[in-house]
Amino acid sequence: MSQEVNIEIKKQTGIITLNTADGLNAINRKILSELAEAAVSLDMNNAVKVIIIRGNDKAFSSGLDVNDFLADTGSDAIDEMYENFEKIADVKKTVIAAVSGYALGIGCELVLACDIVLASESACFGHPDLSLGIVPGFGATQRMPYAVGKAKTMEMILTGRAMNAHEAERCGIVSRIIPLRYLLDEACNTAERIAAMPDLAVNTSKELIKTAVSNTNLEEGLEIEKQVYKSSISSDEFRQNLTEMAKKQD
Repeated sequence: MSQEVNIEIKKQTGIITLNTADGLNAINRKILSELAEAAVSLDMNNAVKVIIIRGNDKAFSSGLDVNDFLADTGSDAIDEMYENFEKIADVKKTVIAAVSGYALGIGCELVLACDIVLASESACFGHPDLSLGIVPGFGATQRMPYAVGKAKTMEMILTGRAMNAHEAERCGIVSRIIPLRYLLDEACNTAERIAAMPDLAVNTSKELIKTAVSNTNLEEGLEIEKQVYKSSISSDEFRQNLTEMAKKQD
C-alpha cells in the first residue's frame, strides 16, 4: 500500500484511511485499486469482523482526481475503476463510513456503498458531475434513490446542490451525526458492538437488508449507468471542462 491508503487493525476492526498529501483525498485509478485491495484483504482476514473507511477532518474524498482523468479516460481505464469500486461495494463484512468534510462525486458514491454512515457536522455530500458535462459513474443514480428517494436524488444530481450532515441524516444517508473529536472513536465502538454479534447472523442480516432496499434490476441499472458514464466522458464538453478545472487546481 502507498502512503495514500493506510490500513490499521484494531481489535477486530480493519480501518482503511485515505490520506493524500493535500488532504482532499481525490481518487485516481491507483488509489481506487488500493482501496479495493485493502477492502478485499480485510474482508478475507478472519481476524477482522468489521471494516471502517475514513478520510481526514477536511475531506472523506473530494471526488475523482482531475489530472488522472485528463491522462486517460479510455474505456478500459473506466472498466478497471468500475470493477475495483464494485469490489468495495461487494464486501461481505459490515462496512462503516466515518465521514468528515467533503464527500463529493465518487466520494459520495463510496459512502452510499457502505452499510453504516457516521458523520461529523462538517460532512458535505454532493454530486457536481453534471457541471463537467458527465453523469455520476459509480452508482449514484441507482443507489441514492434507495437512500433518499427520487425527488431528492433528482435535485442533488441535476442541480449539483450539496447536502449538509443534518439534511443527510434526515434523508437517511447518514446513520448518526457525531462530534468530530469523537467520530473515529464512535465508529470503532460501533464496529466493536457489531463484532461482538454472531458472524452468521450479522452477515445474513446485512444481505437481507440489502435485498429489501434493492430490486432485481439494480445490477442492470448499474450497468446502464456505467455505459452512459463512459459515453459522457468521451465528449468534447467534458474534456474542456476538465482541462479548465485542472488549470484552477495547479
